[in-house]
Amino acid sequence: MTVLVEAAVDTFADALAAQAEGVHRIELCGPLHDGGTTPSAGLIARCSDTLLVSTYVLVRPRLGDFVYSDNDLEIMKRDVAVAKELGVDGVVLGALTSDGDVDVERLAAMIAIASPLRVGFHRAFDSVRDQDEALELLISLQVDHVLTSGAAKTALDGASRIKSLVERAGERIGIIAGGSVTAANAASVVQRTGVRVVHARSFKGLAASVASC
Repeated sequence: MTVLVEAAVDTFADALAAQAEGVHRIELCGPLHDGGTTPSAGLIARCSDTLLVSTYVLVRPRLGDFVYSDNDLEIMKRDVAVAKELGVDGVVLGALTSDGDVDVERLAAMIAIASPLRVGFHRAFDSVRDQDEALELLISLQVDHVLTSGAAKTALDGASRIKSLVERAGERIGIIAGGSVTAANAASVVQRTGVRVVHARSFKGLAASVASC
C-alpha cells in the first residue's frame, strides 16, 4: 500500500514546488512560522484553480490555544464556508474545551457547514486530555483523519503512541503522523507507527523517501 505525503505550505510557490515533488495532498495554511492560521481567500482560490493535487485548508482564526469563543467560532464558520465555495477538497479544524476535551458542539457546527467536504482534525489533538477518548469522539463526528505527533515533540518521539492510535483507529479514521517529519526520517516514522500518511513542512524528497515503504 502506498504511503501518502501531505505537505503543509503557506505560499503558492511552495504549493507548486510540493506538487512537483510528488506529494499527494497540500494542506494550505497562513504563515507557518508560528504554526499557521487560515490562509487568505486569494491564496485558496489560486491553489484550488491551479493545483492538480488534492488541497485542504487549515481553519484556525488565531495563534495560541484551541479554546475558542463564540466570536472565534463565527469567524471559523465563515472561513469554512469560503474554503468550500472556492472548491477545495477538505478543511482541517480543531477545537477544544477548557478541560482539554474535544469541543463537540463547536466542531459539529463547523463540520455541518463543511459537508460534504472531508474534514481533518489538526494537532490540537496533541493537547487533548485523553487521546483515546478524543479519537472515539472524532470517529462519531465522522471526521476523516487526525494529525498527531502522539503528544510528543516529534513524530519519532511519539511513535509508540501513534502506533497505538493507528491500531485503535483501524479503518474507522485516518491517523497522520506529523511533527518534524523529513525525507531523512519519514521511512522510520512509517515503519515504527504503521501510518499510511505522513505530514511535513519539509517536503523536499519526502515522497521519494517513502515510496518503498
